[in-house]
Parts: sequence; structure tokens; C-alpha cells
Amino acid sequence: MPKRTQIVSVVNQKGGVGKTTTAVNLASFLAESGYRCLLIDMDPQGNATSGVGVQLSGVTTHIYHLLLAQCSVKDVLYPTAFDRLHVIPSNRDLAGAEVELVDQVSRETRLKEGLAPLLPYYDYIVIDCPPALGLLTLNALVASSKTIIPVQCEYFALEGIANLVTTLRQVKQHLNPSLEIAGIVLTMFDRRTALNRQVVENARSFFKELVFDTIIPRNIRLSEAPSHGLPIGLYRYNSKGARAYELLTKEVIQRV
Repeated sequence: MPKRTQIVSVVNQKGGVGKTTTAVNLASFLAESGYRCLLIDMDPQGNATSGVGVQLSGVTTHIYHLLLAQCSVKDVLYPTAFDRLHVIPSNRDLAGAEVELVDQVSRETRLKEGLAPLLPYYDYIVIDCPPALGLLTLNALVASSKTIIPVQCEYFALEGIANLVTTLRQVKQHLNPSLEIAGIVLTMFDRRTALNRQVVENARSFFKELVFDTIIPRNIRLSEAPSHGLPIGLYRYNSKGARAYELLTKEVIQRV
């Protein structure tokens, strides 16, 4: 077990790169591996919430209320299909939190302060960040000890990563000295295309050891699982996508 709670943000300012898929399946495989895990949905779309089987229509208190100090953290915890995995859900109200927090004191540390009472109870906390580098993502980064950056194996995917790494370094310098990049995970890989193989080669050439060994393939089962409200490990355990995320989870445990 980790010596202290590891808080891992899954972050990329670009949408459609497998960020939520990575957060949901990393959290579920951590729980399956015996770790006490909490998944936090910081994206107003709420896809991570529904991805672990929590119906958005049944959520009365969520991360918005915690950030605005309208409830205690125990009021926003929901169970999932895994005994060791809980979720703090999101919904569309969270989109307004960016505006409402602007004038608040210590607006960058609201999530960190809200999570403090939970740290003795979890080994890992995984945060699914929105596809933007706004105040919600900043709260996640200030609260985190590590970040994971999913990168789609496409031509333009690497362009924004250098800027994101610069932003992470600025957060580390000014707001969270303990923040580290756990790694970059390459997603939606199709070995049949020369372009995908070239992106992998370029990423490993430029970012070197930051890139995880495990590559997440483009897999229909990974695409289907969220519509059933299940992580891939429960939906199709023997699929290529499930095996890839199981291997990635083992890598994350080793690095973190």
C-alpha cells in the first residue's frame, strides 16, 4: 500500500483523448487490485460519474457543492460496483463553479481543503479533469501529488503537450511543490496505420521515460463500456482494452 494517499489527476486540455476512459478504468483496476480508491469527476459533462454506474438523475449533492463549501465531503461520496471504489460525482452545475469561485478566497485550494478529511481512508484518489486549463483543473492540480497525461495517437496530439507540461511546471513552482508528472499514456492506438506508429516513436523520442510502456489500443469494447455504466474490467474483462488498462495500472502503481 502507498505510504500516503496518492492523488492522481488525469489531465489534458484537449478533449477526446481518452482522459475519462483512463480515469475510470485506472480507478477501477486500482480497486480491483485491493487498493481503497476514490474517483472524483471534475468535468461538468459527468461522464466519469456515469462510467462507474452512478445515475446522474439520482445525484443530489456533488463536487460543485463541495467546492462552494455548501456541504461536507461525506455528503458527496457515492458507492460504485466495486467495494473499494467510491465516486464524487459531477453534473452540469459544475460549469458555473468557474465563475462563482473567481472572487472566492483561496479559490485554487478548495478541492485540496475539501479532500483533507478523506486522506486517511483512501490509498489512491483519481481525478478526471475537464478538457480545459481553467479553475477546475487548477484545483485538481493543486490537490494532486501526480498527473497522468493521456495523448491520442494522432498527428496534432503532441502539439499541446509541451504547453501543458509548462503549465504543470508553473503550478509546481507557485502553488504545489509536490506535483510531479507520473507519465504520458498513449491512447487510441491502431498499429495498422503508419501515422499512429510514427506518433508513438515521436512521443518516446521527445518525452523519453515519461511515456508509459503500456499503449491503450483503439478498442470497440472500450467504446461500448460507458454506455453500460461499467468500467472495462466489468464489461469485457478479456478484451484488449481491459488487458491494456490492467497493465497500465500496474505501471502506475510502480511509478507512484
